[in-house]
Amino acid sequence: MAEEQAKADDNVILKADDNIILVGHKPAMAYVLAVITQFSNNSREVHIKARGRAISTAVDVAEIVRRRFLQDAQIRNISIGTEEKEMEDKRKLNISTIAITLGK
Repeated sequence: MAEEQAKADDNVILKADDNIILVGHKPAMAYVLAVITQFSNNSREVHIKARGRAISTAVDVAEIVRRRFLQDAQIRNISIGTEEKEMEDKRKLNISTIAITLGK
């Protein structure tokens, strides 16, 4: 997740070049729509990534897509990790991360 990562905020949902959905503060259905759009554009895989409190939303997005909209979508890989972020006051903070790969 460290390679040229875009911020997962309200303005960034999709990195189109890599089929990566970055989950942030928007409702889960906004990200579900982004995943479905990627699959309808003939993508074979979509990567859903999140950090911190957005991890539960990312899991919800993957399950909503798989159970309600695209029953043929499968979870290909789930990877978890921790990023170390340095705060302004030089403290180091550990942030949990998740990456879920959905494929058709």
